[in-house]
Amino acid sequence: MSGALDLASPTRATAPDRAPGLVLATDLDGTFLGGTDAERRALYGAIAARDDVLLIFVTGRDVDFIRALIAQPGMPTPRYIVGDVGTSVYDVAADFAPVADLEADIVARWNGANDRVLALLRDEPGLELQPTPFRHRVSYYYSPETLRPETVRKVEDAGFDCLTSADLYFDVLPRGIAKGPTLRRMVAALGLPDDRVLVAGDTMNDLSMFHTGFKGVAVGNSEARLVEALPDGPQIYRSSGHGAAGVLEAIGHFGLDRANAAARA
Repeated sequence: MSGALDLASPTRATAPDRAPGLVLATDLDGTFLGGTDAERRALYGAIAARDDVLLIFVTGRDVDFIRALIAQPGMPTPRYIVGDVGTSVYDVAADFAPVADLEADIVARWNGANDRVLALLRDEPGLELQPTPFRHRVSYYYSPETLRPETVRKVEDAGFDCLTSADLYFDVLPRGIAKGPTLRRMVAALGLPDDRVLVAGDTMNDLSMFHTGFKGVAVGNSEARLVEALPDGPQIYRSSGHGAAGVLEAIGHFGLDRANAAARA
């Protein structure tokens, strides 16, 4: 499935008027949306109580899912979305317009490969096409028991990257494109302070975010493969709290909470 999305006219990356005290770049499922109702309310309330948070959703989800998500009462609205496993960038304040300057390299690397990928993997066992429109990726559900190593090699030999996560998702991406590299380009383009960026995730499709050099939290419910693959160093935090609780825990751990932000101002 590769139908076109109803998107606003492309825009360009726009730097905030003042440096945020916290740039929270977070995965959704299992991370920002994880934990109990009370834990989510605590995180979302902490964000709503501040005027110095730049929220970025960094997710495998598509833009239609996020439109519906932020329409729910109490759900914080991000300014930017790094969606589709890092292959799309949207400015929510510009009616979800694609950010042309941040997508240019993605578009060039993908080079309209949707039909080529679909044909390449049409008869591969263990794959089921995800029912969502694709712009610069093609994504499947997969079965770890039936996915063949030859399938992964076929994707890579054709010039694409292949990413598996949560023993469920199989993503074919432009070579060199993932959540982390796209987020890194966004932070640079917006002139955001690196030391105030916190990335948060729980599965292998978040791993590239932990190689950006930003502060990062792998929440307590993270898949074992991610925890094992995390780089070492003080910039990486493994929270005890699950989902939203782990994100809030990490904000305090790294001194990115409201009190510390006020002291820096």
